Amino acid sequence: MESKVNYTLVGTFVVVLLLALILGILWLSGGAQYRKHYMPYIVYMNESVSGLNLNAPVKYRGVEVGRVKRISLEHGERVRLDLDIEEGTPIKENTVAFLTVQGLTGIAQIELSGGSKDARPLISQAGEEPAIIKSRPSLLVRLDNAATDLLTSFNRTSDNINSVLDQDNRDSTKKILANIAQLTGALVANQNNIDAILRNSETTTGNAAKLTAELPALAERIARSADTLKKMSEEVSKASSSTRKTMDRAYNGIDRITDEALPELQGTLSELQELTASLKRIGGELERNPGMLVVGREPLPAGPGE
Repeated sequence: MESKVNYTLVGTFVVVLLLALILGILWLSGGAQYRKHYMPYIVYMNESVSGLNLNAPVKYRGVEVGRVKRISLEHGERVRLDLDIEEGTPIKENTVAFLTVQGLTGIAQIELSGGSKDARPLISQAGEEPAIIKSRPSLLVRLDNAATDLLTSFNRTSDNINSVLDQDNRDSTKKILANIAQLTGALVANQNNIDAILRNSETTTGNAAKLTAELPALAERIARSADTLKKMSEEVSKASSSTRKTMDRAYNGIDRITDEALPELQGTLSELQELTASLKRIGGELERNPGMLVVGREPLPAGPGE
């Protein structure tokens, strides 16, 4: 008796076997990823995150270490990114996150960089929100800001140039150029004189060089003259000392002569004074009685009782 085949049961078995095979392949290929432990972190950005999608990769120095779990707008001002990063990734307090774009596709991702060895690890406390990683503007934003600043500076410079090159300044510039042209013409016309002046300058320079070469000999002669003057000064000093000694001896002799002759001179002067008084008295009598020279002096009248 032939057995009847249940095609429904066979088809179900084949489908189940295929599903099991597919699940096994998926488990072998990605099971290690699902067994990884992740730490939650938060990043706040003040720029557009256009091109960044959920499950976008998070890379640390180019190595993929996590995924973007959630993208939300907080308080209508900044963008909040919730990240899942593999446990053991060296996230430090000075680690920064920024947005990067992959090539020309416009697909964005989060890049982590920084974090020195001396910095402390960034760990969220138990029962609190995940730790916040600091962010910085992306390269495109920095380039846009730099370009904006450059254009602003260029516009400001252009305005300054326009304000400087107004009609009055242009007229002044024309006058300056005309004066320069006249000066150039005068220099060309007096080229011969200028050449003569240059030749005289060369002669003067040569004389100065000769004088400079003779300066050492002149300095030596001056030094010898100074030595001679020094010797003469010493001799003069010696002569002055001798003269001083001679003058001192002369003064001593004069003092001694004065002490000896002064009393005699005073006596002589007293006698001369007496003689002068006598002569005056005789002269007075002769004026009163000139005949006294012939008959002699009249006798004096007798005194009382004579």
